[in-house]
Amino acid sequence: MSNRLGHGWGSRIDRNAAIGFTFEGRPVSAHPGDTIASALAAKGEWILSRSFKYHRPRGILTMAGQDANTLVQIGDEANVRADLRQVAEGMAVTPLNVSGSLRRDRGRIIDHLGRFLPVGFYYRTFFGPRRNSWLKLWEPIIRASAGLGTVSLDPAPRRYLKETRHCDVLVVGAGPAGLAAAIAAAEAGADVILAEKEPELGGALTYARFGVETADAARHLDALRRQAAAAGIAVLSGATCNGHFADNWLPVLQGDRLIRIRAAELVLATGAHEQPLIFRNNDLPGVMLSSAAQRLMRHYGVRPGRRAVVYAGDRDGYLAALDLDDAGVRIAAVIDPEAEDRDGLAPELARRGVPVMRGCTIRQARGGLHLKAVEVQDRQGGRTRLDCDLLVMAGGYTPGYQLALHAGARLSSDDGGTRFSITGVPDHVHLAGAAAGLSDLAAVIESGRIAGLRAAAGLGLAPAQELPAPVQAGWRRAAPSPAHPKGRDFVDFDEDLQVKDIENAIADGYRELELVKRYSTVGMGPSQGRHSALATARIVARKTARSLAEVGITTARPPFGPERLGLLADTTPERHRRTPLHAAHLAAGARMTPVGAWWRPLVYPGADAPEDAIRREIRMVREAAGMLDVSTLGKLEIRGPDAGAFLDRIYTMAHAGQPVGRVRYCLALNEMGSILDDGVAFRLSDEHFYVTATTGAVDRLFAEMMLQKTIMGARVDIQNVTAAFGAMNLTGPRAREVLERLPGSIDFGRAGFAFLDGREGELAGCPVRVMRIGFTGELSYEIHLPQSHAAGLWAALLEAGADLGLRPYGLEASRILRLEKGHIIIGQDTDALSTPDELGMGWALSRKKPFYIGKPAVERRRALGDKRRLCGFALPDEGNAAGVGESALVLQDGKPVGHVTSFGYSPTLGQWIGLAHVAPDQAEPGSRITLRGFAGAEVEAPVVALPFHDKDNARQEM
Repeated sequence: MSNRLGHGWGSRIDRNAAIGFTFEGRPVSAHPGDTIASALAAKGEWILSRSFKYHRPRGILTMAGQDANTLVQIGDEANVRADLRQVAEGMAVTPLNVSGSLRRDRGRIIDHLGRFLPVGFYYRTFFGPRRNSWLKLWEPIIRASAGLGTVSLDPAPRRYLKETRHCDVLVVGAGPAGLAAAIAAAEAGADVILAEKEPELGGALTYARFGVETADAARHLDALRRQAAAAGIAVLSGATCNGHFADNWLPVLQGDRLIRIRAAELVLATGAHEQPLIFRNNDLPGVMLSSAAQRLMRHYGVRPGRRAVVYAGDRDGYLAALDLDDAGVRIAAVIDPEAEDRDGLAPELARRGVPVMRGCTIRQARGGLHLKAVEVQDRQGGRTRLDCDLLVMAGGYTPGYQLALHAGARLSSDDGGTRFSITGVPDHVHLAGAAAGLSDLAAVIESGRIAGLRAAAGLGLAPAQELPAPVQAGWRRAAPSPAHPKGRDFVDFDEDLQVKDIENAIADGYRELELVKRYSTVGMGPSQGRHSALATARIVARKTARSLAEVGITTARPPFGPERLGLLADTTPERHRRTPLHAAHLAAGARMTPVGAWWRPLVYPGADAPEDAIRREIRMVREAAGMLDVSTLGKLEIRGPDAGAFLDRIYTMAHAGQPVGRVRYCLALNEMGSILDDGVAFRLSDEHFYVTATTGAVDRLFAEMMLQKTIMGARVDIQNVTAAFGAMNLTGPRAREVLERLPGSIDFGRAGFAFLDGREGELAGCPVRVMRIGFTGELSYEIHLPQSHAAGLWAALLEAGADLGLRPYGLEASRILRLEKGHIIIGQDTDALSTPDELGMGWALSRKKPFYIGKPAVERRRALGDKRRLCGFALPDEGNAAGVGESALVLQDGKPVGHVTSFGYSPTLGQWIGLAHVAPDQAEPGSRITLRGFAGAEVEAPVVALPFHDKDNARQEM
C-alpha cells in the first residue's frame, strides 16, 4: 500500500520522474530527491536494519541521520545513513546486521537470551584468572559477529579534494537563526560563509510547524532566503561542520571534499536534538520523533502512518498532531503528561475532533515487526490500550551542543533537568536560535540577528555599544524516563542498552557518568550520545541521589558525524621525495621502497632472490667495498660566535672545545631525559659546525634548535640544508683505495685522515665535505656535496672501484651491518621513553658540562633506577628463529617485560642476532631470555655482549 501523500507535500522530491533501486534484492521505485528511507516508507517498508546486540527490528527514528537505526550497505560502502542518502538509479541497498532476511533474521534469537547478557558481561566472563578456556572458545564467535557492514579490500577509486578557506564569520546552521545571523554579519561588511548540512537553506522552517497557521513560517523562509542571496553570502549546502579546533579552525565535509575553514568569528546556530521517550518497546518501527514525522511529510510527501498516537511533552507535539491531521492521518489521541493546557492549542485539536488525554504517560508499545498499539497509563495507574501504527514523540530537546563543547563551553541544566543551556562560551564564538535555548520563531530569528551583529562587532565592523541586549533564553520541557519492570526500555538504541543496564552499571560500583559510559558503552555508538546522554545522566542522578547538575553530561569530542578515511588521507599525487641519486638507483636495478618521506633503495637484487642479494651485499661491504645513498640524512649548518656553546646546550657531549677538523657523535634529549635524535657534528671552523640528524627527526630537531636559540639568546644562525646536499657512504676495507684513485685535494691516507676526522676539499672536480665515521663498523667515509654534483661523483666512484669489487648496497644490508655492530636506530630501537642509560649509552653523556637539555631529568631518572635495558641476543639454531621478529615479546616468569627492537640474519656471523628491551637483571651477557614468537611458540636465546662483530673496533680504524 502506497504511503505517498498528494501534491502540496514533498518539497524535495520531483514527482515527474522515477528512479529504480533494490533493497534486499527487491525492486523499489522512488522519485528524484527521495532518500532510501523515505522511498521505502512510501512503499510501506518500515524495517531498515536490525539492532547491533539483540537483532531487534529498527526503523526511522529521527529522519535526520542522527541515529544508527537506518544504517545500510550500498555496494562496498558500509554504514550509509538511509535517511540522508538520496537514491540513485540502480543502487543495490542491503540491510545491516542481518542473518538470513530482514524480516526473518535468524539472529533475533539473541533477543530472547538478553537476560543472560547483562551489562559488563564480556568483562566479567572473559577476563580474570582461569578464564582463558572461555575466551578461546567464544572469542572467534564474538569477533565474527562484531562490527556492522562489510569493508571492501579493493574499493573503487574515488577522488577526494581538500581546500582551505578563510573568512570573517562562519555561521554553522542555516535555519532561521543561522540565516538571520549570516545576513546581519554580511550587511555589516563581513565576509561570511554559511555551512548547512541539509541540501537547502531554512532548517526547521522547511518542515516544522510554528503555529496553527503555516503561512507565517513560509513568509519568513522566503524573506530570509531572498535576503541571504542579496547579501553575497558564500553558502555551503550539504556540508557538515565536523568539529571545532583551536583558534576557530573548523573542518567542513561536503561530499568528497574537505574544506578547512579558519574564521575570525564563529556563530553556532546548530539547532536542537529532539529526545526520544523511554518506555517498553520504544524501539519498534513506527515509533519516531515528531520532527521525523514532519520531515517525512513535508520533505518527501510520505504519510508516516495511518492511525497515530502523539505524545505531546511540549508544544511541538500539538503542532505535529495538526500536521498529521492535515495529511489525513487519523489520530487516536494526543497524550499530554500535564493536567492543564499549557500551550493553548488544545481548542484547535478539539475543533478537529482530536481527543487529548491529560496527565498520562506511555507505558509500553506493542507489536512484533511494527507498532500495533500503545498502552497509556494515567496518574492513578489506570491503563488504556490505543490501537495505532504510528507513535509520534515530542519529548523535549537538548541544544545542539557538540561544536560549542568542542570549543570549550559546557552543557548545564537546572536541578530538575528541564532547562538546558550552553554556558562558558569562549570569545569569538556566538550562539543563536535553539542552540541558545530558544523556541519561539520570532525570538529565534532575533537571536540570530543579534549573534551576527556581535560577530561583526568583534571584527570592528559594528559598534558594540549599539547592539541590543541578547534575547532571554526560553526552554523546552523534558520527558520523564520511567523504567519498565520487563525491560526492553531502550536508553541507547545503538548499543541496545536498557534502563536496567545503566542501573546495573551503577550497582557494580560505577557512580560517575564517564565510568558508566565506559563500562556499559552507552553513547559510544554512531549516534555519539545525542539521544542517550541526557537519559543516562538522569538515571545516574536518580540512582545516586544527586541532581542532574551534579552528575553533568558526558564530554563531546570531534568528529560530530562520520567522515571517510579518504578525506583524512594525504591526497598529494607525489607522496615521497627523491634523492639526487634516484635515477642512478633505478638504472642499477634497485628495488625501491618508501621510507618516511623518501624513496630509497632496499636492495639491488640483480638475478638473485632478495634474501640472497642482501647477504651478498653484506659480504661485499665486509670483504671489499660498498656505497650507500645517505642523502636523506638531515643536515644543519650552525654558524656564529656562540655555535659551540649552543651545541653544548642541545647535545649531551662537549662541542665548545671540539677541535676544528674533528667529528663528534651527537646525542639530543628532550626535557624528560628521553632520546630525541642522534647524528654527528663536524667542526669546520671556530664558528661553523656542520651537523647531521636522522632522516625522520631533522624537522623536529630544527624546530627545537630555533626555540632554544630564542630562549638562550644565542648568537647563531641555523639553516636546514637537508635538500641542498646529497650524501653517500663509501665503506669497506678497500674504501680508501677507491678514493685515492680519484683526483682531488684531500689526503685520504691513514696518517692524514684518521677515524673521526673531517675534511673539506675537492674530489673528482666536486666540492665535498668528507667525514670518517663508521656506522657499518668498517673503514668508512661519508661524503657530502651539493646535490647537483651527487650523480656525477656517484658514477665516478663506482667506475674507480669497479675492479675492487665496489657496488651499491641497499637499506636492508645497511640495517644488518649496523646491527652486527650493535648500533641503534632512533625510532626503531628507541621509543618516547628511552634514556641513554637504558641503551648502554652513558658514555655519550658529558660529566663536565653543567647543563644540557634533559640532564636534570637523566639524573633524576637514574636515581630511580632502570625499568629495562637494551641488550643483544643470538639464536645460533636457525630453526629457533622461526616466528621471531621485531616486536616479538620478551617474557620473564611468563609475563611480558620487553620486546625485540631489531632482528635479522648475520651472514658475517652465520646466525640470527637481535636487540631487545629486557628487564635489567636479564641484560647481562650470559643470561638467557625467553622470546614469544608471532605464532605463540617460545624460544630461549642467550644474551651476548655488544658489538656482535669486531669487538675491538679495529676494522673501522684501519
